[in-house]
Amino acid sequence: MRHSYDDVTEFIHGVSHRDIPADVLHQARRCLIDLVGVAAAGTPTRLSEIVRNHAYRQAGESAQASRLLFDGRRVGAAQAALANAGTIDSMDGHDGHRLVKGHAGVTVLPAALAFMDESDKWTIDDLLTTLIVGYEVSLRAGIALHRTAADYHSSGSWNAIGAAAAGARTLGLGPEETWHALGIAEYSAPRGPMMRAISHPTMVKDSSAWGAQAGVAAAYLAVDGFTGAPAELLTVGRETSDLGERWRIMEQYFKPYPVCRWAHPAIQAGLSLMARHRISADQIDDVEVNTFDAAARLHTAAPTSTEQAQYSLPFTLAAALVHGTLGPENILDPAAEADSLSLAQRIRLLSSPRMTERFPAVRLADVSITLKDGRSFTSGDTLADGDPESPLSDETLLEKFRHNTQALGPERSSGIVDIIWSSQKNTLRDLMTLVMPPLPSSRS
Repeated sequence: MRHSYDDVTEFIHGVSHRDIPADVLHQARRCLIDLVGVAAAGTPTRLSEIVRNHAYRQAGESAQASRLLFDGRRVGAAQAALANAGTIDSMDGHDGHRLVKGHAGVTVLPAALAFMDESDKWTIDDLLTTLIVGYEVSLRAGIALHRTAADYHSSGSWNAIGAAAAGARTLGLGPEETWHALGIAEYSAPRGPMMRAISHPTMVKDSSAWGAQAGVAAAYLAVDGFTGAPAELLTVGRETSDLGERWRIMEQYFKPYPVCRWAHPAIQAGLSLMARHRISADQIDDVEVNTFDAAARLHTAAPTSTEQAQYSLPFTLAAALVHGTLGPENILDPAAEADSLSLAQRIRLLSSPRMTERFPAVRLADVSITLKDGRSFTSGDTLADGDPESPLSDETLLEKFRHNTQALGPERSSGIVDIIWSSQKNTLRDLMTLVMPPLPSSRS
């Protein structure tokens, strides 16, 4: 029996790394190394600690064992996906896509690892291909959701479908089982109201942890004969008609800073002004930011947690101006950032109708800095680096990775880079020996 979704199932199971253009495979390597680095940076957060301990208490030493990133404990596959996605999402520095206003890789990688972790048969190229499949399915589902739904939903509402696609591929499901897995994932995915998380930042973040859990569970349920309603997001339009021809993963942006992407244009504009005019933070009297409405709603000026800090445009801009850059260490404990908190109180956010009209395809900010001596400097409309039109170089991504993985030590960090960048000679187990053991200073 053939269905209108044959192109989806055929892509999930039929594409091989030999079919994928070299630049797409390279982009997948970039996504993989960035996600692993963000996971390392997120492991010390309280969010990661809580969700990893929760996973172990709920499903420790399961028969379908998968491991927790930078922790090493074995839990059930769905619980591993929940915790590993939560760890990545705990540090908002991972890649994303403008049209879906969210993230695919944060669930697709944990899902792939949940299915592939303990088997010797997988290579790095197998992992890269599975990632690409998950990204391509996820992003099309996300585009369809944002086109058809009235509200702005969190990433977990659509990236769960990509997690199920990764499971269907690695488990070798048949066409009908695959479609049931995708349908189960779509039906059980968390359709979280994202702007509530923007207005009230907490550990629920982008609901990607629950998207990963739902997608992995859906694939295993389908294996056992559990049935699901049709995955409407993969059939409501023509988003899936170009699978294998247009590679949506090439449209990913990469973040220079580990905070909400909507704050990046303002951060870049502010840092550019500081460098161009040789301004120091103690000279600043006042800062005004004109930006699109969604970014202007990142208005928490005095965050008390890293979650609030990551969704605060005033604080993250202030911290960048104070430190001359912005890394995980600047947002982990906002209470320790007295100078940044003080400056954040003098940053005003204004919503620009002109910029709002161009969102989400174009994300702009215009920053004006007034000094205590009365001088004023304005950036003009600024786009953030990292979008497909102005991508971060490989070296910039690697430098970000090295910074995020300082706790691993240079040998372990460099080993991860070597394995991912030269995948032909390595098995997945080689990578797992470096990314699964605990961080030297991590809590578990």
